[in-house]
Amino acid sequence: MELGLLVIRLVVGLLFVGHGTQKLFGWFGGHGLAGTGGFFDSLGMRPGKQHAFIAGLAEAGGGLLFALGLLTPLASAALIAVMAVAIATVHAKNGVWVSNNGFEYNLVLVAVAFAVASIGAGDWSLDNALGLDIAGAGWGLAALGAGLLGGAGALAAGRLGGARHSGGAQAQGA
Repeated sequence: MELGLLVIRLVVGLLFVGHGTQKLFGWFGGHGLAGTGGFFDSLGMRPGKQHAFIAGLAEAGGGLLFALGLLTPLASAALIAVMAVAIATVHAKNGVWVSNNGFEYNLVLVAVAFAVASIGAGDWSLDNALGLDIAGAGWGLAALGAGLLGGAGALAAGRLGGARHSGGAQAQGA
């Protein structure tokens, strides 16, 4: 079981690190803050560059913590928040299946983050090495709840920023 948890944490966590650094620095074929910010603007998440920075930080930082098994419920909450926003802004309208650009894959990542927060990062983790007893159903549910609230907060902030942006554009055009 310990080897399985380590593999899950490393693969999922490090892929999130890569995805976050695509947003932050343009690494691994990413578009960096400017390109990702423009995409976020097009989704109504304004200011796009700020939201791209926060999403990239949540993915890279949360992914690193997840891979290390350090503060695992916090890491899981960060990853869940980013996936919740991705589902709401990009994938939900396309249905479940990833073959139609749906939310299937995002939901799998949410389930993995929730499950690892619930069962714990395992013996081969920094949580264990530091004697942090932060696993169990309560921690998993807290990570899920915090992630969903964080995602909702990011959506609300992005939409509020979008409303301010469009209102300012109308005032300038008058």
